[in-house]
Amino acid sequence: MTQDFSRFVPPPGLRSGHVQSLLSSSAVRRRAVLGRSKAVRQAGEVWTLDGGEGIRLQGLYSPQTGESRGLAVLLHGWEGSVNSNYVLGNAARLYASGFDIFRLNFRDHGDTHHLNNGIFHSCRLDEVVCALRDLQDRLGARKWCLAGYSLGGNFSMRVGLNAGRAGLDIRRIVAVCPVINPANAMMSMEQGIRFYEWYFERKWSRSLRIKQAAFPELYGEENWYDIKGLRARTHYLATRHAGFESAEEYFKGYSIADDRLAPLLVPSTILTSADDPVVPVADFQHLPENPCLELVIPKYGGHCGFLKNWKLESMAEDLIADRFLGCQPPG
Repeated sequence: MTQDFSRFVPPPGLRSGHVQSLLSSSAVRRRAVLGRSKAVRQAGEVWTLDGGEGIRLQGLYSPQTGESRGLAVLLHGWEGSVNSNYVLGNAARLYASGFDIFRLNFRDHGDTHHLNNGIFHSCRLDEVVCALRDLQDRLGARKWCLAGYSLGGNFSMRVGLNAGRAGLDIRRIVAVCPVINPANAMMSMEQGIRFYEWYFERKWSRSLRIKQAAFPELYGEENWYDIKGLRARTHYLATRHAGFESAEEYFKGYSIADDRLAPLLVPSTILTSADDPVVPVADFQHLPENPCLELVIPKYGGHCGFLKNWKLESMAEDLIADRFLGCQPPG
């Protein structure tokens, strides 16, 4: 680990956290990412995994045609998918570095709304753990690597906490801008510029309409997408469809704040930025001391951006590749 990623400084014009966040998921960057990811996309095979109790999760597996460095699994953020810019960018980088790639869709993400009748929520960890165990067993994967962004970073860290009991042989985890305290992330969006709340509200509305169309007998009378504001809609979904008493209780259900990461035994790196407009940097300052946990916090990067040049290449991809390659066994 020779490079100090905490010293990351993008060029002038890319030093705003908002610019980083917006450009990272933009159509402008997408053109570049699609070009770089052509090989890994063409190699992609649709796999349906066993999430336990009849639950099915789906993803794309891109194996190497020759010798492989091992398996790398990528998790997207909330209302992202296996084809999000950051997922494809990392998939391309790691595939070119010799890794087999699996890009997993969470329930009701991508084009998978029809696979399960229940609605996605962020406390559905067990099905992700079970699906990853199914993937590991089917591939005979050992000492594999896991990376996730935003909510996917939160899931990655919770998967790491449960790796021992689940028999997951994970060698390394990298979480980029993971949600630490969901209540604080919600407050950050509510108190910041309106764009971020509007962005997630719009994407969530689209997802809920697709779910309603897939299961009209269950959700045909719902008008959840008419509820204004993420907090009000989260409270409705959490209490009506996820079994929680309030949005606050739901947030606590997938929080990794305070000492929750103290038992972590899988070597892990968290990358976030001091100017993230969605996940407040203060949440990272209270994480427990743990020799398995590395924290990298540069001044710049926005939310899941870390764009290092005007080719819109991301430093986060450099860090993930560095940590995954650095933990490979000799030979």
